[in-house]
Amino acid sequence: MTLQAANTPDEMRDIVDTTIRYSENALETIAINTIKSYDLSLINGEPRAIPIEEIIEALGLRIEYYYLRKNGLLLGEIVFDDGVTIIYDKQTGRYTAVPVQAGTIIIDGILSESGNYGRFRFTLAHELAHWLIHKKSYSGLGESAAYTETQDSVLERQADYLSSAILMPLGQVKKSFYRVSMTVKTQEAILQKVAGVFAVSKRAMRIRLESRRLI
Repeated sequence: MTLQAANTPDEMRDIVDTTIRYSENALETIAINTIKSYDLSLINGEPRAIPIEEIIEALGLRIEYYYLRKNGLLLGEIVFDDGVTIIYDKQTGRYTAVPVQAGTIIIDGILSESGNYGRFRFTLAHELAHWLIHKKSYSGLGESAAYTETQDSVLERQADYLSSAILMPLGQVKKSFYRVSMTVKTQEAILQKVAGVFAVSKRAMRIRLESRRLI
């Protein structure tokens, strides 16, 4: 959240009310087009991890690292307008304001240090998803889209789905899944193997596969 005056409940409802209700197919298409614009071989070549950081930078966005909250519950946020944002200064033990530019993805320092690479990549993709589909809803309001694992709203569910579609392109996931299934028999082993191909967590891959009734 920026240091501008907080929006009223009615204004925040307007953000949700004016958000396009994207179908799953529409989000899949947005994901594919985003990836193809960076490297077509990521869609029609050998299945491999999507270089999410490189895609973000190729789109003209930037990634910065701060401690967003003392409790570590805020994993990331995307800034839609030039201004300032609140961060936690571990050295002073206080919150402070830092200048930020529109198009900045901020990742919490604890997450970047945790070694949880799957969660790190998903957070990056989640914030990119907000930029791709919610920029018009947020721009000019002085708000950032912040991400925790416990949020549940139309915007967050859309960003979650799109981030999954970007990190795990459906056609490539199916190709990898069927290939792995020929040699690996247990479901957990299949999940582990396919998740490794795309550098995502087993949980994220399970949700992706279950959504398409592959497991």
